[in-house]
Amino acid sequence: MNSQTLSRPLRRSHVQCQACEHWCALGPGEIGKCGVRRNVEGRLELMVYGQPAALHVDPVEKKPLFHFVPGAPILSLGTYGCCLSCAWCQNWELSACGDGRQTSDALYRTPEQIVAMCQATGISLLAFTYNEPAVFVEYARDIAELAVLAGIRCVSVTSGFETLRALAEMDPYLSAVNIDLKALSEETYRRYCGARLAPVLRNIKRLVETASVWVEVTTLVIPGLNDSDEELGAIAQFLRDLSPDIPWHVSAFHPDYQMLDRPSTPAATIRRAREIGLAAGLRYVYAGNIANRDGMEDTQCPGCGRAVVERLGYRVRALWNDPARGCCPACAEKIAGVWQ
Repeated sequence: MNSQTLSRPLRRSHVQCQACEHWCALGPGEIGKCGVRRNVEGRLELMVYGQPAALHVDPVEKKPLFHFVPGAPILSLGTYGCCLSCAWCQNWELSACGDGRQTSDALYRTPEQIVAMCQATGISLLAFTYNEPAVFVEYARDIAELAVLAGIRCVSVTSGFETLRALAEMDPYLSAVNIDLKALSEETYRRYCGARLAPVLRNIKRLVETASVWVEVTTLVIPGLNDSDEELGAIAQFLRDLSPDIPWHVSAFHPDYQMLDRPSTPAATIRRAREIGLAAGLRYVYAGNIANRDGMEDTQCPGCGRAVVERLGYRVRALWNDPARGCCPACAEKIAGVWQ
């Protein structure tokens, strides 16, 4: 699949990829840092177009999205490759295997076939997730364009390292995003993720300002890396300054991939992170990946404190919010989100 909309020609048959903020300049035959975008005779080729490596129906809470049509099933699609190289990646089997080879076990699915799957099962939500959607943005865009025409809403779960051009390709078709804000440290991004912080912060701000897109943010809290009160407080304040209604998911780390030398995040750390977020003025902060969350994954009314959505893991146990009004049935306080 040629990817001319997100590339530009350079001299001597070189080409520059414009999908992510690495801006890879590739000579003939060379492959970008993501492992799946290649220069073929001076034209950029997306090597995983039509090749979903993962295709599952999940609850929307698993993205995680807690304020976007709670309890609804969502068809989730991912391919291979990633523009980041996070040492702790928990989807590394997909993200780290973009090595320039098209995988023989991938099943070819056209955008039309993906949309038809949703229609055949009555699923009205579709997510680009598992690996980084920026690296297969042309495939995601073509699916999303057809999906929206069919009344299917689209979601992106992203690292936020896209270029503004890549965001513009997807903006007209997205209803919600979850952005993974890994830290508020340039050193952490460069040393452990092979990326930079500034584009991520820029893209979060831009998406929050896009009124048609609902935004939630996730931070994996890693012992000794981003779990200090100062850094957690800085992340919370950054989000609060954009909007107190941004849901922030603070999730526990477990050793994986190349980061096996750190312990799993204690539940007490996740509780502390949640308290820091709430103290900073965020109205909705959720604990993830720990047992005994004691209601810390429920959506509580910021006015009266009533649980308007009760959850157990990824399952919605009770939905007390009035979807037609988007407010607390007890005190009529507005509950931010997309409820139907």
